[in-house]
Amino acid sequence: MLVFMSLLFTPFSLPSPRGGLTLPNRIVVAPMCQYSAVNGLAADWHLMHWGNLLNSGAGLVTIEATAVLPEGRISPGCLGLWDDATEAAMTDTLQRARRLAPATAVCIQLSHAGRKASSAAPWDGGKLLSSSEGGWETFGPSALPHLPTEAPPTAMSLEYMAQVREAFVSAAQRAQRIGIDAIELHAAHGYLLHQFLSPLANQRTDAYGGSFENRIRFVMDVFTAVRAAYQGVLGLRLSATDWVDGGWDLEQSTALAHRLKAAGCDFIHVSSGGVSPQQKITLGVGYQVPFARQIRAACGMATMAVGLITEPQQAEDVLQAGDADLVALARAFLYQPRWGWQAAAALGGTVAAKEPYWRCLPREAQAAFGKVSIGMR
Repeated sequence: MLVFMSLLFTPFSLPSPRGGLTLPNRIVVAPMCQYSAVNGLAADWHLMHWGNLLNSGAGLVTIEATAVLPEGRISPGCLGLWDDATEAAMTDTLQRARRLAPATAVCIQLSHAGRKASSAAPWDGGKLLSSSEGGWETFGPSALPHLPTEAPPTAMSLEYMAQVREAFVSAAQRAQRIGIDAIELHAAHGYLLHQFLSPLANQRTDAYGGSFENRIRFVMDVFTAVRAAYQGVLGLRLSATDWVDGGWDLEQSTALAHRLKAAGCDFIHVSSGGVSPQQKITLGVGYQVPFARQIRAACGMATMAVGLITEPQQAEDVLQAGDADLVALARAFLYQPRWGWQAAAALGGTVAAKEPYWRCLPREAQAAFGKVSIGMR
């Protein structure tokens, strides 16, 4: 008799030469901007939001894109980790959220928005804000705007690039003091590190533009500086393709992944797009999974797949096919804050839950499993 064993609910270790991290399952909450901070400070919204995610049944929860400098915020409402005040607010809020949830590993995504900074929140149109609207000067590898109707960013000087690199290092050290378990550097979705990678945004003529080796140089500079300073699990989120002819593509992503692994990268989170309004994306269930599959097969690094994976069986199928080691979901957790519980019921898994929730399991689920499938680890 064959017995089905869910891979989604098997443990996974993220090994690191600086100290690894073992997750109880393969479910990851991907970072989701909330646009609800005040001057970069975590607030009451984050307490509620993080409390929900930490009670979701996921093995790893990732805090949203967090700016390493004030001008690196996507919007005025974006979270930051650039000084003692933002560190204190995050420390207090995260500690309180963790007290209200089972022990769950936390990752943070560190970011600089580059030319996509100084923008309105999505529900306010997402447009580039002028100074009169509360906006600020933006920076990019080249003086090329994201949209032709927008003002161009200031091309980054070598001095400012060094400042940004050190800001990533400082934010990583703050994250370690806070007790965050892992860091993901944001090199996807058209933000600053992705802008350096893509020839659509990077047309520099110095050592940081032109050839593949030059375009990856700043990303590698930032990564190696953070790796030297940070003792925990360190990974990177990458847009595997720009979905534009002549842009960043899967072949270049795979080559970069090899270099990152050699530099001590512990995982890669494979997404796509975001750097150009000319992108032509073919959407569908798991549409980005083939990118994760190729990068994992080529470099052997721990790999997260993400993108229109919404149902437990879809996530399970990704793992059973060997396409990725971990499956990340984002908005599915906003719609169904206990998605991990739902997946455990569907796939015969077990998740941890705080005692006040133990009585909530539907009768049919109790009958199917013969025991409560939450809180029994």
